[in-house]
Amino acid sequence: MPLDFLLVLIFSYLLGSINSAIIFSKICHLPDPRTVGSNNPGATNVYRTAGKTTAVAVLLFDVLKGIIATWGSYHIGLTPIEIGFAGLFCCLGHMYPIFFGFKGGKAVATGLGCLLPVGLSLGISVLAVWYLVFRKTGYSSIAAIVSVSLSPFITFYVDDRYVIPVTMIACLIVLRHIPNVIRLINGNEPKTKRN
Repeated sequence: MPLDFLLVLIFSYLLGSINSAIIFSKICHLPDPRTVGSNNPGATNVYRTAGKTTAVAVLLFDVLKGIIATWGSYHIGLTPIEIGFAGLFCCLGHMYPIFFGFKGGKAVATGLGCLLPVGLSLGISVLAVWYLVFRKTGYSSIAAIVSVSLSPFITFYVDDRYVIPVTMIACLIVLRHIPNVIRLINGNEPKTKRN
């Protein structure tokens, strides 16, 4: 493995490990998002516990992590597959952050950030699917699973060179939502307020 690629993977993982939901909650003297609501340190759970402003800040930071990992990899000349692995490691860092006891979030926003450099139309399309499903069901988890699952197909029409990298990230995020699927089946998955 080339040294520059290895360094990109390490950087992407460490960048992903900076969990803004936990950090912003500490700064604002709010409960640890891993201990309240859905116990997930992400924007949706922060919205439940802290409100819109803090949740938007978390969302933007998490999206930015993904953009930096993939956009930066593109601009240093990595191949589409290598860029995909950079995004994958960024998402792994968000899910299993070394700085927070390997207890992280679902990487939906970070995954979206990884998609944006592929094409703005891809990011907007995936976000639109998420929004429509969320408005229909009230479940952020269902919206995430559906939108992420469709992202490889949308990628095919935007830039087919990135179908495999996007599929890798999509599979990782869907697998991370298995506990949500179990809760949905059991009827105890929390909805998110939409007002």
